[in-house]
Amino acid sequence: MNGAAGASEAIALGPWQVGGAAALVLVAGVISLALRLKLEGQLLLGMARATVQLLLVGWALEWIFAQTHLALTFAALGVMTLAATRAALKRSQWTVDGGFLGAFATLVCTAGVMAVFGGAVLVGAEPWYAPRYALPLLGMLLGNGLTGLSLCLDSLLGAFADDRARIELDLALGATRWEAARDPLRRAVRRGIVPIVNAMMVAGIVSLPGMMTGQILAGASPVEAVKYQLLILFLIAASTSLGCLGVGFFAVRRILDAAHRIRGERIHARGDA
Repeated sequence: MNGAAGASEAIALGPWQVGGAAALVLVAGVISLALRLKLEGQLLLGMARATVQLLLVGWALEWIFAQTHLALTFAALGVMTLAATRAALKRSQWTVDGGFLGAFATLVCTAGVMAVFGGAVLVGAEPWYAPRYALPLLGMLLGNGLTGLSLCLDSLLGAFADDRARIELDLALGATRWEAARDPLRRAVRRGIVPIVNAMMVAGIVSLPGMMTGQILAGASPVEAVKYQLLILFLIAASTSLGCLGVGFFAVRRILDAAHRIRGERIHARGDA
C-alpha cells in the first residue's frame, strides 16, 4: 500500500518500549489484588502467552512473506482456520456431533473465500495468493467470524435443548424440520450478526478500528487507511453473515433428521462433550 505524499515512516519500537507498556498491566494486577478478583495469575499468564505467541507468529510471518509460495500460503491459511474453528466451538456452551467439521467447512467457505477474493480481486495483490495480503485478511475475518459462529451455535443449540418439547410438538403436528427450526434459526443468525453491525455503527465515531489505527501508526495516509478499513469491515460483515447462516443450516440438519425427528442425543452441554 502506498501512503500519501509526505506520510511519515513508522517509528520502530525497542524492547524497553514494549516492556514499559507491559509494566502498565501491573495496574490491572493491583486492582485484582485490591478487590480480590483472583485474576492476577491469569493476567500474567495472558501476558506471557500473548508475548510468546505473537513473537512466534511474527517470526513465522517474516519467513512466509519472503517465500510467496502457493502451498505455504494455503498451509498457513489452513492452520489459522483450524485454530479459529477450535476457538469458536470452545466459546459455545453447547456442542453438536460433527460440529468441528461443520464449523471448519463453514469458515473455509466464508472467511477463506472472502480473504482470497478480497486480496486477489479487490486489493489486486500480485500474485493473488501473496501471503502479505491473504494471511492478515483471513486473520481479521476469522477473528470476527468465530465470534459470530460461536454466538449463533450457542443460541441455536441452546434453543433446541431448552425448547425441545415445543419443537417436537410442531413436528408431530406436521411441520417440516425447517418450519420447526425457523424461529430458533432466525434468532441465532441474528445474534451472530449483531456484533459486526454494532461495530460498523460506531466505527470512526466511538472507536478507530484496529487495522486503520495500525496503518496510520505505520505512516499511511489516514484516507488510505480508511479505505482499507472499510474494505475489511464490509468483508467481515459478508463473511460473518454467510458463516452464521451456513453453520445454522448445518446444525439444523444434524439435529433434525430427514425424517423430521429431533435428535437430542446429538446435542451436548460443554461439560458433557
